[in-house]
Amino acid sequence: MIKQYFSYALGAFGHDAFYATLNTYFAMFVTSALFVGKGAAAEAGIVTTMVVVIRLIEIAFDPMIGGMVDNTDTKMGKFKPWLLAGAIVSSVGLILMFSSLFGLADSNRTMYYLLFGIVFVIMDIFYSFKDISFWSMLPALSVDTKVRNKFGTVGRFGSTLGSQGVIIVVVPLVTYFSMKFSGARGGAETRAGWLGFAIVIGAVSLLGALATFFGTKETKSLIRENTEKTRFRDVFKVIGENDQLMWLGLSYLLFALSYVVTNSLLIYYFQYVIGNGKAYSVIGGVTALLGVISVPLFPFIVSKITRRGVYVGGICMMLVGYILFNLAGTNIIMMYIADAVFFFPYPMIFLAALMTITDSVEYGQYKNGTRNESVTLSVRPLIDKLAGAFSTGIVVIAAVQAGMTGNAKPSDITAHGMFIFHSFIFYMPMILLIISALIYQFKVTLSEKKHAEIVRELEKKLETEEAEEDSQATK
Repeated sequence: MIKQYFSYALGAFGHDAFYATLNTYFAMFVTSALFVGKGAAAEAGIVTTMVVVIRLIEIAFDPMIGGMVDNTDTKMGKFKPWLLAGAIVSSVGLILMFSSLFGLADSNRTMYYLLFGIVFVIMDIFYSFKDISFWSMLPALSVDTKVRNKFGTVGRFGSTLGSQGVIIVVVPLVTYFSMKFSGARGGAETRAGWLGFAIVIGAVSLLGALATFFGTKETKSLIRENTEKTRFRDVFKVIGENDQLMWLGLSYLLFALSYVVTNSLLIYYFQYVIGNGKAYSVIGGVTALLGVISVPLFPFIVSKITRRGVYVGGICMMLVGYILFNLAGTNIIMMYIADAVFFFPYPMIFLAALMTITDSVEYGQYKNGTRNESVTLSVRPLIDKLAGAFSTGIVVIAAVQAGMTGNAKPSDITAHGMFIFHSFIFYMPMILLIISALIYQFKVTLSEKKHAEIVRELEKKLETEEAEEDSQATK
């Protein structure tokens, strides 16, 4: 079992390193390195608009992708083929995105936009297959809530180190490769530097997927065998009829959007407000250390105050972090403290949401009579992609409207621009978090106790049906 836990954690490490790179740093690459000089803001706006529009369109296909995974039947299981294929294609796609696409960004902008659109569509589709197959393995690894909590915990432990590790290495790696391949000095960041960084992250993502591919195993049980093929026309019905999944999804969307927007804009805060971009790397060290502490605490804390306490209480702690952010100003130490308070509950809130979504597989099976693992679990990747799409657009809008593009310096940012920036990075996310907590508190009723009751009822029902079938067969 330890081998499976470790393998799953490695997969999550690479997966979230990829996710953080795509959703947090691609916008930075576009606004600071890919397009510079006159017209750069408009060109960056075109690319990010394409990303948002494509993702919003493709999101509608995520449940169908979940249905394809659910309907897969191979000797390797139904998840691993998609996990491996998705890892290979998405890693190549990420590398191409962090490039000028063979010089087309300079020589032929129209062709660049066209080819970028094709690359992004292919990358995003295969990333969805990888994302959905990886996280929807959770209910297949065990039907026991405690064991699921352990897999979820080690998975989140790995993903926390992966996503926060990117924060630590992004500036040093981009700077190193910029100097190595472009001869840049003084910490300057070039396209070649960002491309080298993307190659490293793509390799990490692929290696993590290989670890999960070879190191994990699906379990067999009476409950899991009670599965029918999912018709594509029914995938949205499966989600829509699961009321607990829908309410949790709405709450988690608001939570994810607030976190991703703030986290994505922090690098701008250090570069354009504080005027010390290199100090941003320390954030990754702080949050990685806190993740090492926070994630292992989840099973213990959730056993004492339940998932509801973790989710709602954690959001309250994040709101305290926002207050500290607003008081920090240009004080770097205060920013580190504020980020520590803001981030500490985040991995546990994610786990509380993930475990609730995972338990909604049995809730939906109990309510509707069929089991849909990947269709149900596709909701979380769908929401993360939706939050990522919106945040990419929001980050670019915030940067452009605040004047934080190209070679701008902190002294160039006006008071009005600073207010706009603070509204995007702090004020709007705070409102979203409050609404998220209220929805979870009053609308999500699928507790650990209720899930255990549902599992017992399902097992009893299925055992009775199996006994009746055996009785009929012997007559």
